[in-house]
Amino acid sequence: MHGYGPPHTIIRGKPMNITKGMAIAAGIVALAACNKKSPVDNQASQVEANAENHAENVSASANNEAANIMNSAENRANAVKNQGENEAAAIKNSGENKADALRNAADNKTANSSENKSK
Repeated sequence: MHGYGPPHTIIRGKPMNITKGMAIAAGIVALAACNKKSPVDNQASQVEANAENHAENVSASANNEAANIMNSAENRANAVKNQGENEAAAIKNSGENKADALRNAADNKTANSSENKSK
């Protein structure tokens, strides 16, 4: 019962400080153990990362190919549409030209017939 303060302070303070220090040390050791990976863990992580990158590349490539196919199909569809429109316009023009030729021939025939009657 000798000391600088009441006896319960000396007994109570030292074990708490030791326990606190031990708890901190145990926590540090546990964290250090958790952060260390074995070579197998590192290799497995690398395999997983490589597989993920490969999958992303395949997906991106498929998306690009699909976009190219869509663009090509759209271009082909436009070409077919334009060709159809051009053919339709040519048929229409040909029909108009034939109709005009028939009208002109009829007009000429009528004009010639009128001239012959007047002579």
